[in-house]
Amino acid sequence: MTENLTQYWAEHAELILGSGYKILLSLFILTTSYLVSKAFRRLIDRTSEHLASKLDPTLIPVLITTATYSVYIIGAVLILDIFGVNTTSIIALLGAAGLAIGLALKDTLSHIAAGIMLLILRPFHTGDFIQFDSTMGTVREINLFTTVLESADGLYLFTPNSIIWGSNITNFTRNHKRRMDIVVGISYSDSIEAGLGVLRQIAAAESRFLPEPAPQVMVLSLGDSSVNLQLRGWASTDDYWQTYWDLNQRVKLEIEQAGLTIPFPQVSLHVESTPGIAANGQVLSSTEAAPVG
Repeated sequence: MTENLTQYWAEHAELILGSGYKILLSLFILTTSYLVSKAFRRLIDRTSEHLASKLDPTLIPVLITTATYSVYIIGAVLILDIFGVNTTSIIALLGAAGLAIGLALKDTLSHIAAGIMLLILRPFHTGDFIQFDSTMGTVREINLFTTVLESADGLYLFTPNSIIWGSNITNFTRNHKRRMDIVVGISYSDSIEAGLGVLRQIAAAESRFLPEPAPQVMVLSLGDSSVNLQLRGWASTDDYWQTYWDLNQRVKLEIEQAGLTIPFPQVSLHVESTPGIAANGQVLSSTEAAPVG
């Protein structure tokens, strides 16, 4: 047995040593790839902490995943090259396979491309309230394929990124302030100056209005049954809706307390009587009843 092993070693020593060297080198490359990918993960995490105000949190997992797979792919190519595999042909084969897969999955890849553009250009962030087409909701998650939103009534909205990217996006949160328009109608017989004075007092007393731009009051339009006055004021996004609801109630109460009238649309109906015709062809007056049946 010992003689056989000695003879085998003598005949294949160079092959065994070469294979062992390649295996050890491959293990070293795998270990290095793992350590490098871990280092990249830590580096990205630390960078995201320092750039928290400039870097979207939803972009962090994508960067980590991309860096990790890139390191492992490079390591795999190096290992194949160590064992004498023609990596050039493999890369060409993978490219052809990727092209075929890309043509087969073009819709899916369009979602990925849209997701990358959304993450790079960042028209909205997690927590923003947005609208695209007829869909409105708060952004809860952005990934490469889809965006998850929550509607105002608590519904779960799961939307492919390509639909969002191909639509006009309205971000209600981005500018951190919004203008509200409170419209109230007064009677044509009421004093316009009195109505505007009520709105000015309300605007001056509302602490949630931003000082810039300053609130405005104006005659908006002359309606069919009322003179429409408008109060415009800016509030922070967080205070917008509560301020809007409170002001609608307050405007009605104070307009009425000032002795002004909030009219409602009225329609005047004029009925004209026409002569009737009897069964025998005789024309009846409007006061005569024509028999029916």
